[in-house]
Amino acid sequence: MRCPFCRHADTRVIDSRLASEGDQVRRRRECAACGERFTTYETAELALPRVIKRGGGREPFNEDKLRGGMMHALEKRPVPTGKIDAAVNRIKRRVLALGEREVEASRLGEWVMEELRALDEVAYIRFASVYMSFEDVAAFRELADRLEREPARNSLLQEPLDLGEDTNVDGQ
Repeated sequence: MRCPFCRHADTRVIDSRLASEGDQVRRRRECAACGERFTTYETAELALPRVIKRGGGREPFNEDKLRGGMMHALEKRPVPTGKIDAAVNRIKRRVLALGEREVEASRLGEWVMEELRALDEVAYIRFASVYMSFEDVAAFRELADRLEREPARNSLLQEPLDLGEDTNVDGQ
C-alpha cells in the first residue's frame, strides 16, 4: 500500500485488529521512507443484489443511499453514529443472506423501518410518513397509535414488523 503522505510504495503493518463487529480488519501501517503512520480498513468485497424500484427500474444496491435515508430520518435525534452503522450493517447482512440477485425496494424499506423503530420512534415516524405515502392524517394517526400500543422490537431477535394490509407501501 502506498503511503498517503510521501507516496512511497513500501509500508509495513505494525498492528491489526478486528473492527465493525468483525466485518473489517483495521491495520496500522508505517511508511518505510518517511516514518509516518496511518490506518487502513480491509473489508470483503461481496456482490450485493440489484434493487427493484417501485416503478420497475433496477439499480445497484447503494449502502450510502441506505445510510443517507436513515440519517435523514434521524437528523437532530440523539442516536450515536455507531448504532446507525450497526443498523446499516444488519440490513446489509439480511440482503446478503437472501442470496438473491435482486431485492424489492419495498422489502428494504420494511427493514429500514424496523431498524429505525428500534433506534428512535420519532425517526421511525419521519421515515414512515414518506415511505408509506400517507393519503391523509387518519392514516398517519393510525401509525402513531399503533406505535404507542405495540412495544418496540429488537430487529436482531424478532420477525419483521407487520405493516398490515392497510398500509400504502407501493403507492397503490
